Amino acid sequence: MIRLHAGPSHSCRSMRHARLLALSATIAALGGSPSVLAAGFQVNEHSASGLGRAFSGDAAIADNAAVLARNPAAMALFDRMQLSGSLSVIDPSIDVSTVDFPAPESYNNIAPAAVVPAAFFIQPLDDQFAWGIGIFSNYGFSTDYPTDAFFGSLAGKTELLTVNINPSVSWRISPQFSVGAGVSLVYADAELNRHFGGLGLPLNIPASQTLLNLKGDTWEWGWNIGALWELDDDNRFGLSYRSQVDLDFDGEFTDYSTQIVSGSSPATPITVDGSLSVPLPAIAEFGGFHQLNNRWAVHYGIQWTQWSEFKELKATSADCAGNTCFIKEESYDDNVRYSVGATYNLNPDWIVRAGFAFDEQAGEPTLSIPDTDRYWYSAGATYTYNSDLTLDIGLTYLYGKSSTFTEEGFTFNSENHAWLGAAQLNYRF
Repeated sequence: MIRLHAGPSHSCRSMRHARLLALSATIAALGGSPSVLAAGFQVNEHSASGLGRAFSGDAAIADNAAVLARNPAAMALFDRMQLSGSLSVIDPSIDVSTVDFPAPESYNNIAPAAVVPAAFFIQPLDDQFAWGIGIFSNYGFSTDYPTDAFFGSLAGKTELLTVNINPSVSWRISPQFSVGAGVSLVYADAELNRHFGGLGLPLNIPASQTLLNLKGDTWEWGWNIGALWELDDDNRFGLSYRSQVDLDFDGEFTDYSTQIVSGSSPATPITVDGSLSVPLPAIAEFGGFHQLNNRWAVHYGIQWTQWSEFKELKATSADCAGNTCFIKEESYDDNVRYSVGATYNLNPDWIVRAGFAFDEQAGEPTLSIPDTDRYWYSAGATYTYNSDLTLDIGLTYLYGKSSTFTEEGFTFNSENHAWLGAAQLNYRF
């Protein structure tokens, strides 16, 4: 259920203008935990081993059960049951400042730290078939400005959590070629809070007074497929595709103006039923892995995300004028993430790895989602406790290019970087 309450406008902007600003922020809430760490509002943190190599080659490596999140066909490489559980900690530093806003403002650390858990299980059934299930996230976002921030409806608290429950099967068609497929049950929970900020000054309304609030959750379905080609024991390639998932929220819209719902006014707001749809874009990934000798391996990957499907955010109702309660056009393009890395077998107990990735900017930056090009510098290791139990750790420094952007006629600067750390246990039965 979603509830959206829009407050009255200030004297310098129309209510419709304020609604459009609020809608711009809503896009982040419905698309995204720490999306400032990947293009748009994407989340890549599925495993500690993957983090240690900047997720290069993850569609083909299959060194633990977390590969299920990247390519279900790679389950064919397992000859024993395996359980993997990881915990990723993300500590972002995102600072936003105004350039020509009426009151110069600077806000530091607008994205709170986050913890991203994931768990995976894979079981071979025979020489040809295997099944598995994963619980992880592909999309998420969180930014939080002070309640007295001057931005008003442009920025406040914006947050989305998504959880993907993904059972999958694989089939080894031949010694060299395997395929896999799965279904995804996606849960999404969104929250959006906005306060009057500078909008309330002409009306003697406290800056911290709520301007609008949105909360909602939903369950939706998706699917994924994959293929794995083993050229030989030391060289393999993986290809996977994860479908778009459309989040369809049914909820309520409350009009405090006199322009959207007939008969409404600030003194007598009217609440009507409405609907809102937001796509979680499709993802395609290719990865390669090459064991060069008994010590060294190299791996690489390319990930494509169909952000161009994110064209608008539109709330509709038969009770709203023209059946449209609010709408905002979006400017997103498909993006590509490139990654490369290497793994070194130090001794029977330790494996070390490193990687680098370049993640293209997907959308025009906003206060809620200050999107930009990002560079990943990663390192990690695996400790083998015994033949059944291993521990993975990974660490990444993520550098985001500085950006200057314009929103609703005002110019802003954004600086962002982050530290990501993860630990993971893998147990073979």
